[in-house]
Amino acid sequence: MEATEPEPSLNSAYLPSAFVDHDSSEDTSDHSALLPNHSSVPLPVRHNPKDSYNLVYLIFFLMGIGSLLPWNFFITAKHYWLYKFSNHSLTNKPGEERSDLGDYFESYLAIASTIPSVLCLILNYFLVNRLSPRARILSSLLVILLVFVVTTVLVKVDMSSCTMEFFVGTLVSVAIVSGASNIFSGSVFGITGYFPMRISQALISGQAMGGTLSAVAAIIDLAAAKDVTDSALAYFLTADVLILLCIATYLLLPKLEYSRHYMLAAECSSSVVINEARGRAKVSTPPLQPILRKTWVLGLSVFHVFCISIMVFPAISSGIESMHKDSGSAWTSTFFTPLTSFLLYNVADFCGRQATAWLQVPGPTSRVLPALVLCRSALVPLLMFCNYQPRDHLHTVLFTHDVYPIVFNCLLGLSNGYLGTLPMIYGPKVVSRDLAEATGVVMSFFLTLGLAFGSAFSVLIVHCI
Repeated sequence: MEATEPEPSLNSAYLPSAFVDHDSSEDTSDHSALLPNHSSVPLPVRHNPKDSYNLVYLIFFLMGIGSLLPWNFFITAKHYWLYKFSNHSLTNKPGEERSDLGDYFESYLAIASTIPSVLCLILNYFLVNRLSPRARILSSLLVILLVFVVTTVLVKVDMSSCTMEFFVGTLVSVAIVSGASNIFSGSVFGITGYFPMRISQALISGQAMGGTLSAVAAIIDLAAAKDVTDSALAYFLTADVLILLCIATYLLLPKLEYSRHYMLAAECSSSVVINEARGRAKVSTPPLQPILRKTWVLGLSVFHVFCISIMVFPAISSGIESMHKDSGSAWTSTFFTPLTSFLLYNVADFCGRQATAWLQVPGPTSRVLPALVLCRSALVPLLMFCNYQPRDHLHTVLFTHDVYPIVFNCLLGLSNGYLGTLPMIYGPKVVSRDLAEATGVVMSFFLTLGLAFGSAFSVLIVHCI
C-alpha cells in the first residue's frame, strides 16, 4: 500500500491472519493500515521495530486484565456481599437468612456500573483531542486504586448497624470505579487502533483473563480462609496489587522501542489532522459520521453480544444452584456456583477471545457475523429454565441436571469471547488511520451501551423468575 493511496475501503485495512505471513505481517498489512496517508511522516516512523520478548503484547494483555478487573472482583465476591447484606456481621455466619439486598445485588450492581460507564465513554470521546491518552489512563487508574483501597479497608469494619448505607455506598463505589474503568479501557483500546491487530487482541484477551483470575482468586480464598472477612481482605488486596502493577507497566510502555514507534505514528496522524483543520474551523472532537458509516454493523454486533451476556451473567447464572445442594457435599453447596458460573464462563470467554489470534472469520463485511450474534439470544431462556433460585413466579425448571448450566455457561462465555472480540478488533481497522483512536472509543461505547441495556433487562428477568 502506497502512502499516497486514498482512504481505505472497508476491507482494505483488514487481512485475515490465516493469509498473512506471520514473520512479516507487521511490515505489511497491519503497519500500512496504521501510518497516516501523508508523505510528511518522518523516517523513524517508517522503520518497523520488533516487539522484543513480546513485552508490549504482555503489557497490553495486563492492561486488559486491569480494565475489567474491578467489575470482576466486585461480582465474584458473592459470598462476601451476602455476608455484609444479611445483618450477620457480628455472627459471621453468612446465608442464614434471606436478604432482598443480597438476592438482587448483582442486578443493582449491573445497573450501577453500566449507566455511568455509558456517560463516561461519551465524555471520553469528547476528550480524545482535548486530553492526552496518558492523562486519561493514569488518572482513571488512580481513581480505581483509591476506591479499591477504601473497599479493602471496609472489609474489616462492622457494618451490621447500617446495612442499607453500606449497600448504597457500595453501589456508589461501583459507579465511580466503572466510570473510571471505561475511560481507562476506552483510552487504551483507542491507542491499540494504531498498533497491529495482535495488540488489540492482546488487550481483549486480557479482559477475559481478568475475569478468570478473579474467579480463581475467589475460589482459593473461599477454600483457604475460614473467616469470610479474611477471605475478602486477601481477595481485595490482590486487586490492589494488580492495579498498582497496571500503573507501573503503563509507565514503562513509552520506554520500549516497539510501542514508541506506533505511538509516534499516532502522534503524526493526529498532528496532520489538526494542522489541516487550522484555517477552516477549530476541530476538537473527531467526526462521528464517517466512523459510524463504516462501523455501524460491527457496533450493533458488539452491542447485542454484550447485551445478551449481561442479561444472564451474573444475575441469572450465579443464582443457579445444584440440584443436590442439600446433599452435604462441598461441591454442591459451596463451590458449585463459583466454579460453574464464574470460573467456567470466564475460562470459556478467554478461550473465545484468544481464538481470534489465529482465526478471524467471518470477516468485517460478512453477514454471517451478525447472524451468529443473533443466534446466541437463545441462551437467555435456556439459563432461565435451569435451577435458578429463588423462583417466585416462574416455578418450572426444565433442565434438572447439573450438567445443563455447565454447558450453557460454557457456550455463553465462548460465544461472548469470540463474537464480541471480532467486531472490536475490526472496528479501528476499517476506518482511516486518523480516526483509529476515536473509533476504538466508539466501539467501546457500543459495548458499554449493550451492557447498560442488558443490565436493565436482567433486573426484569430476575423479578419475573
